[in-house]
Amino acid sequence: MSDYRAPLDEMRFVLSEVAGLGRIAELEPFTEATPELVEAVLEQAGKLAAEEIAPLNHKGDLQGSVFENGVVRTPEGFKAAYDHYVAGGWNALPFEPDYGGQGLPWALAIAVQEMWNSANMAFALCPLLNQGAVELLQHHGDAAQKATYLPKMISGEWSGTMNLTEPQAGSDVGALKTRATRAEDGSYRIVGQKIYITWGEHDLTDNIVHMVLARTPDAPAGTKGISLFIVPKFLPDAEGRPGRRNDLRCASIEHKLGIKASPTCVMAYGDDGGATGFLVGEENRGMEYMFTMMNNARLAVGTQGVAIAERAYQQARDYARQRVQGRALGSKDPAPVAIVEHPDVRRTLMLMKAQTEAARALTYHTVAGLDFARAHPDAAERRRQQSDVVELLTPVVKAWCTDLGVEIASLGVQVHGGMGFIEETGAAQHYRDARINPIYEGTNGIQALDLIGRKIARLEGAPARAFAGELRGFLAAGEDSGRAEGDDLPAIRRALGEGVESFEAATDWLLEAFARDPRQAASGAGAYLRALGTLAGGLRLAEGAEAAARRLAASNGDARFLQAKIKTARFYADAVLPQVAANARAATRGAESTLALEPDDF
Repeated sequence: MSDYRAPLDEMRFVLSEVAGLGRIAELEPFTEATPELVEAVLEQAGKLAAEEIAPLNHKGDLQGSVFENGVVRTPEGFKAAYDHYVAGGWNALPFEPDYGGQGLPWALAIAVQEMWNSANMAFALCPLLNQGAVELLQHHGDAAQKATYLPKMISGEWSGTMNLTEPQAGSDVGALKTRATRAEDGSYRIVGQKIYITWGEHDLTDNIVHMVLARTPDAPAGTKGISLFIVPKFLPDAEGRPGRRNDLRCASIEHKLGIKASPTCVMAYGDDGGATGFLVGEENRGMEYMFTMMNNARLAVGTQGVAIAERAYQQARDYARQRVQGRALGSKDPAPVAIVEHPDVRRTLMLMKAQTEAARALTYHTVAGLDFARAHPDAAERRRQQSDVVELLTPVVKAWCTDLGVEIASLGVQVHGGMGFIEETGAAQHYRDARINPIYEGTNGIQALDLIGRKIARLEGAPARAFAGELRGFLAAGEDSGRAEGDDLPAIRRALGEGVESFEAATDWLLEAFARDPRQAASGAGAYLRALGTLAGGLRLAEGAEAAARRLAASNGDARFLQAKIKTARFYADAVLPQVAANARAATRGAESTLALEPDDF
């Protein structure tokens, strides 16, 4: 397995030119995010990721987490690396200073999270779930809950989990059966079982704080009757330290295709009468509160897709540069050359590079919308960022980026040829690890249904039309620029123009179909999401290409890097953006035939 090095030049460029980190740093809560601080954060995070966390990736895959006598032991080196992570203050980056956070922008934090996940996705899942639990408590916990749990969870001394899924319910959370009965002291007794609980039991932290969905005795059926509870492994004592062991246990851990170092637990609550839980907010509003954590996790999982794609690309690129095989096509020299010289390998690497960069740019742009939605001085702009950026694109980031993560990891295996199928090279691990991302935090089919139903049809298409309007505004500004740009930038704009026409036509069909027969609209939802993701990624790459051209004209930056940004965006326009029209056609024309067979015909 090749070494991982954070793509710092690329991250800096995207944060600056696409995410608008400079504009975010002008907003009142984020003025500490000076260029000097941002540079120090990226440099030091890259060093920790490369030198301490990445070397544990292959070892962790081989050893896995081990479950014995109710105890989970993580692979060798994980505890020391996590202690260094906590000591460095990394867990606190984007959280409220009132509880020990550093108050830095989420846009910067997401770049750092990409590094942890590229270095070692199994390791990074522990802080990923914890950050979602912190977000949940920041928004919905009461003052006492915040004072008790947030300082330890923000520092990373304690970790948090998400407990939704049950064996009989799966993605149908409303079918859960875990019970919560109110006790005389105002707490609740939790009884039930949860499955697929990531980092539900481990040896990295002093306490584990479970966010558990359960149903009170008189609750209405379905998701409207779900409440949310804090259920800590150890009940905090009067000084806030881990005290008495709660009535919960890890019953087993799963044996998985990938992320083997991450313990995925079956959690049992109430074997001895009931685990003590503390209600968050009001009864029967648990699903509403949990969506705060879920949406945070969905953006983080989309980032995992970017991260695993970057890791697979780096490994494939390095292998292609050093693997000598076959002579150059069209050359009379019989000497073999590195396979990076062969056109098909070059095409594969370009697909990996261009789509990874598009996914990163879209993810950073979307996460920056969180910062603008929170802190922009203009209320209308805050609402626009929340609706037209964060809410519209969260399911796209989650689904499109994770699908790409799997595809790009698969291409990485292909570049290695037969060696890619051999575990020792490490390419296969990236592919195995990537495969969970389209499944958890709501399968990508669920993300597509969320996109067409809650984000588009419910709002009569307004966010989709706002996105199309933004893209058309970008195209119009480029036409009016009057710059001598060569062929690349006009060609990129033409491809975007063709794509937005297909996307708008698909949106019109989707709205009509959803009103007429939601089943037909749902049949094309996945293809529609893919069209939007491909187009939105292309827009963000095009913005980067325009910025690179301006920097080149001003002799501002590394010319080779900036030229590569333009060339990569041009390749994406030529080889990837045509997929927008194809997916738009698949979404609109394939609906009837998708439903043509009866269940018994399969």
